[in-house]
Amino acid sequence: MLTPDPEQWHNPLRDEFDKRLPRIAGPSGLVIFGVTGDLARKKLLPAVYDLANRGLLPAGFSMVGYGRRDWTKEEFEAQVKTAVQERARTHWREEVWERLAEGIFFVKGDFVTDEAFDDLAAKTREIDETRGTAGNWAYYLSVPPEHFTNVCNQLERSGLADGNESGGWRRVVIEKPFGHDERSARELNEIVNSVFPESSVFRIDHYLGKETVQNILALRFANQLFDPLFNSHYIDHVQITMAEDIGLGGRAGYYDGIGAARDVMQNHLLQLLALVAMEEPVEFSPTELQSEKLKVLRATHPVGPFSKSTARGQYTSGWQGSQHVVGLRQEEGFDPESTTETYAAATFEISSRRWGGVPFYLRTGKRLGRRVTEIALVFKEAPHLPFGPGQTTAQGNNMLVIRVQPDEGVLMRFGSKVPGSEMEVRDVNMDFSYSEAFTEESPEAYERLILDVLLDEASLFPTNQEVEQCWRILDPILEHWALHGRPDDYPAGTWGPRSADEMLQRSGRTWRRP
Repeated sequence: MLTPDPEQWHNPLRDEFDKRLPRIAGPSGLVIFGVTGDLARKKLLPAVYDLANRGLLPAGFSMVGYGRRDWTKEEFEAQVKTAVQERARTHWREEVWERLAEGIFFVKGDFVTDEAFDDLAAKTREIDETRGTAGNWAYYLSVPPEHFTNVCNQLERSGLADGNESGGWRRVVIEKPFGHDERSARELNEIVNSVFPESSVFRIDHYLGKETVQNILALRFANQLFDPLFNSHYIDHVQITMAEDIGLGGRAGYYDGIGAARDVMQNHLLQLLALVAMEEPVEFSPTELQSEKLKVLRATHPVGPFSKSTARGQYTSGWQGSQHVVGLRQEEGFDPESTTETYAAATFEISSRRWGGVPFYLRTGKRLGRRVTEIALVFKEAPHLPFGPGQTTAQGNNMLVIRVQPDEGVLMRFGSKVPGSEMEVRDVNMDFSYSEAFTEESPEAYERLILDVLLDEASLFPTNQEVEQCWRILDPILEHWALHGRPDDYPAGTWGPRSADEMLQRSGRTWRRP
């Protein structure tokens, strides 16, 4: 009589338990190009430690920093330790650091020298043999876009991009911006895809790693309450806002020529639009999610005429809270004659049965009233109010607000009767806050995204087609701005130029004050 193998028994309770277990990366290593920059110091290095501290990295995980500094392994370890102690979100544990530090290495080099990449290739082979990384390597390009070509070509020349010899996988992680228009984005994608197949390319949009952004999908598709209302029968318009209360902060040289639309609208805001407007995927998999987002982006187009449906501005001196700050033209390194915008607002529509006729207003800016990112779905007014004259108060539209940062959560605004003998209706809020509802701390966006790269989980990463579609949507506006006028002024600490308010007032609408 044959005895069934216990490992093959179907156990629903065990299956459910396995689903709840965190996924741990298999044998792998990470090479960070540009490891001496701000992004690595403030985000990437702390995120790697936090992953190790949560037990989500394999025992032999190794990290190689690549840069121009003449650092020894010990000197680089000290730099990483300082960054981690300053910025890590999890508690410091010496035993975790000691295990992680064993796998930290540094290779000196630039982005064009053959010998430097040959040294890097030799170091990764040595690590494969001594630490069991099995030839599995992710390359994080935390470098300006003009260096992507050289780095990719050198990775190919040195054999670092080819995992066939070792039997492992090779993946590349690219930071935004992905080009500066559709043509340059397509050229960049062709260069990267000539070395790495699209399935091995991970384009980082850190906003998609935020817990609340992912909760958009849960809100819509895990609840019968909301998704039936996400259409033109009930929604009047949608506002997507990403506001910052900081200025250029020493990034004037980088920012000039890029601007708010290229920096934020082309990627973060259009990705949020796609998540809000997409149809339900067949399953929660990278292929299905990316397919549905791409359908929405293909149906999205800017609304003209751009002189009335868009707005742009540059901040001037003003008060940011209790602090007086200088204007853009006084920022060190910024050309006073530049027409680069620090505020951008634009109107878009989606040509589909669900969203036809619903305007999507996207806005972003620096030196605004406060730091906040949110999506506000504004409902149409009730077609009929049965209350008699004088028995109602001024009531705004119902609203569903998804707060992405900093106070992550969901707010619903609706009308409620005021206590008393009269039928008086007033707006009230029902507010859900992540920090109050859950004891678990949300992982930092880069922490989640780095782990997804190691796990080959691409759901939160835009594809090359998505990137090119987003540029196709935005390019007509950028071309119009390049030929017509210059940005309007707005005082620091306000909510943008007057032209942005007028943009909505033309249709009888107003911006929500976050």
